[in-house]
Amino acid sequence: MTTTRVELDAYPKSLILRDGSKVELRLLNEGDKLSLMRFFEGIPEDERYYLKENVTSPEVIKEWVSHVDINRVFPIVAIVDGEIVADGTLHRSRTMARRHVGELRVIVAPEYRERGLGRRLIRELLDIAAGLGLRKATFELVSERQEAAIMAAMSLGFREVATLKEEVRDFWGNYQDVARLDLPLKNHELWWAY
Repeated sequence: MTTTRVELDAYPKSLILRDGSKVELRLLNEGDKLSLMRFFEGIPEDERYYLKENVTSPEVIKEWVSHVDINRVFPIVAIVDGEIVADGTLHRSRTMARRHVGELRVIVAPEYRERGLGRRLIRELLDIAAGLGLRKATFELVSERQEAAIMAAMSLGFREVATLKEEVRDFWGNYQDVARLDLPLKNHELWWAY
């Protein structure tokens, strides 16, 4: 049995958040098209603006749910009452030179923030990355616009290793810096200790 198979067998998982609410984590599937679209439409526009894809494009959503390739992108969604309330993905490069690094992307619906869900999703993705034998996980976040996400990642042991100056442009045409955060995956207890 491969490591990837072990992770697949672990889903769905039930979680209890800090406020006592129950969430189910599972892999994204083809039946999630409308729920995923509704989820991203519920994310404030000024936050969606900085995401790396046009997450409200029906074509993008259709591609994601129709062509899940866990060797390239490992997608997990958090479900409450049949609706997606958070999305987390582990992205892997196709090139062998970068195959040991995984990029994490996590977004949580505004009404489910401050409950520990984002932090739990990050840990889940780190477990998957470590299980796949990756050596390092990364986040790239807009320094002045995604402070809460940066703080959540740093609370799990991520450290800022670079600032990419004027890497993105905001709504008003101003250039913003991007923080690159890394976490070595050799010590599983590191991110569970925080």
